[in-house]
Amino acid sequence: MSSNLVKGTAILTIGLFLSKALGLLYVIPFYAIVGEKNIGLYQYAYIPYNLALAVAISGAPLAISKFISKYNAIGDYATSRKLMKSGMLVMVITGILSFLVLFFMAEPIAHLVIDPDDKNFTIAEVTSVIRWVSYALLVVPLMSIVRGYLQGNQKFLPTSVSQLIEQIVRIIVVLLGAFIVVNVLDLSPRTAVNFAVFAAFIGALAGLVVLYKYWLKYKPEFKQLYDSSPPASNITFFDMYKEVIGYTIPFVLVGVINPLYQFVDMITFKDAMKSIGLKDVTTMYFTMLNFLTHKVVMIPVMVATGFSMALIPVITSFYTKNDQKGITRSLDQTYQIMLFLTVPMVLGLMILSNEIYTFFYSENPIGADVLTAYAPVAILFGLYSVTAAILQGIDKHKWIIFTSLTGLLFKMILNIPLIKLFEVNGAIAATAIGYAIAVGINIYVISRVLHYHSRMVFRRLILIGLFNVVMFIAVHYTLKGLLAFSPVSGKMQALLYVMICALVGVVVYGALSLKSGLAQKLFGDRLTRITKKLGFGG
Repeated sequence: MSSNLVKGTAILTIGLFLSKALGLLYVIPFYAIVGEKNIGLYQYAYIPYNLALAVAISGAPLAISKFISKYNAIGDYATSRKLMKSGMLVMVITGILSFLVLFFMAEPIAHLVIDPDDKNFTIAEVTSVIRWVSYALLVVPLMSIVRGYLQGNQKFLPTSVSQLIEQIVRIIVVLLGAFIVVNVLDLSPRTAVNFAVFAAFIGALAGLVVLYKYWLKYKPEFKQLYDSSPPASNITFFDMYKEVIGYTIPFVLVGVINPLYQFVDMITFKDAMKSIGLKDVTTMYFTMLNFLTHKVVMIPVMVATGFSMALIPVITSFYTKNDQKGITRSLDQTYQIMLFLTVPMVLGLMILSNEIYTFFYSENPIGADVLTAYAPVAILFGLYSVTAAILQGIDKHKWIIFTSLTGLLFKMILNIPLIKLFEVNGAIAATAIGYAIAVGINIYVISRVLHYHSRMVFRRLILIGLFNVVMFIAVHYTLKGLLAFSPVSGKMQALLYVMICALVGVVVYGALSLKSGLAQKLFGDRLTRITKKLGFGG
C-alpha cells in the first residue's frame, strides 16, 4: 500500500470533513436568523460564485501539484520553484479579472435566473448578493497556487488546516454579522444575507494567513532541495504554462461540473415547474434541492475529494517512473476505501432523512423526501471525482473533457422533460444519469489504458455491499423502534435519534469489518496491531 496516499488522504479528508461539517452546522443558526423565505437568496449568490471560482482556481491546486510532483520525481526542484514564483503573479491577475467579470455580470445573471415579477426576490436583491460574494475571488486564486505547490511536495496538512480556519472564520463572521444586522441594527434579513456572502472574502484572507505561516515553516526544507537541485530545465515559461494549462482545463471541468449541473437547474427548474402548474412552490423546491439538501449530500463526497487531491501527485509519480505495480496498488486502495466509507454514509442519510432534515432545518416531509432521493447521487459524485483524478494522473486529459461534457449534455437534454414528469426528483434523476454516464466512460477508459481488472477488488466490493445490507437492516429497525416508542417532536429529539442510529450503524458495520479482517486489509498494519490487542481478527 502507498503510505503517502493513505496519509495524504487521511489529512485532507479529516480537514474536508471538519470544514464540510462546520459548513453544514452553521446553516442551523443562520436559517433561524434569516428565516426560510430569505435563505433562498443565499444560493443565488453561491451558484454563480462557485462557477466563477471553479473557472478561476479549481484546476490550479491539482494542476500545480501534478506539475510539481512530476518534476520533483526526477529531482528537478528548480523548475518547480520557477513555476511557483511566476504562478503567484498569474493567480493575482486571474483573481482580479474573475472578480471584475462576476461583479459586472451580476445583473445579467440576475435577469437570467429571476423573473421581473418574481414574488420572492427582486433582480436588485439577487444582483447585490452576487456582487458581495465576488470579492472573495480577489484572494482565493492566490491561495490556491500555494496549496497546489505544497501538495505537490507531499505537504497535505497546510491545505487541510487552511481550509478549516477559512471555514471557521467565515462562519463566525456570517453568524455574528447576521445576528447584529437583524437583532441589533434591526435591519432586513436580506441585508444580513449580503453580509453573510461577503464573509467568504474575510474567511479567504484568514486561510491565506495560515498558508503563509506554513510557507515560512517549510521554507528551509524547500531551500535545501532547491540548492541540491541541478539548474532548472530549459523549459520556457510559454512551454511551462502550456503544460500547466493542459493539466488545468480538465481540472477546471472537474471542479466546475457540479456548479454547472446546479446552474442548469437554476435556469431551467422554474420554467419547467411553472409549466406543470407548480409556480408557487418552485422557489421552495429549488432551495431544498440546490442548497439545503445539497449541503448534506456533499458530506459523503468529502472522502472522494480527499482521495482525488492526494491521489493525483501519487499516481503522477508512479506513472512518471513507469511503476505499474504502484499504480495498481493505488487504484485498488482508492476504490475500496472510498466505497467502504461512502456507501454507509449515503445509506444513513436515506434512512434518517426525516430526522436529519428536522435537526438541520425544520420538520418538512417534502425536504426529507428530496434528501432521500438525492443522497445516492453522492456515490456518483465521489466516483466521478476519483476516476477523473486517475485519468488526470495518467495524462488522459482529453477523456476528462469528453466525459464531463457528455454527462453535462445529457443533464441539459433530460432536465426539463424529467422535471415535467417527476417534479424535483426529475432534476435529481437527470443529474444522476449525467454523472453515471461520465463515471461509466471514465472507468472503461481506465480499465483499457491501464489493463486494470482486479477480481480481488470486485470480491471486496461484494463483501462491503453485504456488510452495508446488514447495517441498513439494523439501523432501519432501530429507528422504527424509536419512532414506535416516541415520534420525533423537535430538533433535539431528532438529533438524539440520529446519534443512536448512527452509533448502531457504526458498531454493526465496524464489528463486521473488523471481525472479517476487511478493515485491517484496507487501512494497514497500524490498525491490525490495534485490533489484535482488542481480540479481532487480523
